[in-house]
Parts: sequence; C-alpha cells; structure tokens
Amino acid sequence: MTVVASNKIWLEGSAARSEGQPVSANPYPAGSQESADWLEGYTTVEAEQLVASPEPGENI
Repeated sequence: MTVVASNKIWLEGSAARSEGQPVSANPYPAGSQESADWLEGYTTVEAEQLVASPEPGENI
C-alpha cells in the first residue's frame, strides 16, 4: 500500500487522468513525495476503471 502525504496532490493526479492528460503532465520533480502522490492519484483512477469495466461477455 502506498502512503499518500497530500490528498490535494492525489486529487490533481486523478483529475489529470480524467481530463485525458498524459502521465508526463506530472508537474512535480521525479522522486519527490509530491510526484509519488500525483502518480498514485493518476494510476488509482485507472485501476478503478479497470475493475468497473468488465470485458464483453463477462458475467459478474
């Protein structure tokens, strides 16, 4: 489990993903906690979408 220090930055990453921005839109320095929080928000949205969108023909 990843520890998020800033919920605000996590939400920025989530919003960037929702807006269709590339992962390279992360405005924080690589290796920083802020960058990690932004990336966590960006990628968590992707994981939730994958769970919510089963493949055609899949029975849930």
